[in-house]
Amino acid sequence: MMIYPFGDKQPKISETAFIADYVTITGDVQIGEYSSVWFNTSIRGDVSPTIIGNYVNVQDNSVLHQSPNRPLHLKDGVTVGHSVILHSCVVEENALIGMGSLVLDGAHIGQGAFIGAGSLVPPGKKIPPNTLAFGRPAKVIRELTEEDITDMNRIRREYYEKGQYYKSLQPKR
Repeated sequence: MMIYPFGDKQPKISETAFIADYVTITGDVQIGEYSSVWFNTSIRGDVSPTIIGNYVNVQDNSVLHQSPNRPLHLKDGVTVGHSVILHSCVVEENALIGMGSLVLDGAHIGQGAFIGAGSLVPPGKKIPPNTLAFGRPAKVIRELTEEDITDMNRIRREYYEKGQYYKSLQPKR
């Protein structure tokens, strides 16, 4: 992993977080407890802050960045799938952003929402809580089912467990 300051801003990463090899984190970035950032991900806090809550997983090959005066905020329990781009948006608690999706400036993903794989959430778009949104541009398809919520909880739990396993194999920071 490569961790760089930007100006007077230094990343603040919880001691309990797992940061995989080949991750780059720069500048004004906070990563909460038991979160995990997976291989080949880039999180640049060189424009505005990036705030990542507790028990968040940011999967392989993702890119997190911001525009001036527009922080990026991932609240507790968020799942970010493989190869996702997040830019100056807010993702509320326990939401899931599917693989290969793009979520752009000012978008707001509601608590427990599910953005389907490959979706584009355009600037300023609001996705309501507990809904499935999909497409380019993303549109709400339906309310989540109990099966959806169970699967989202399973993914979050498995990434927490795998992250802590891999963390146990790393030398102490």
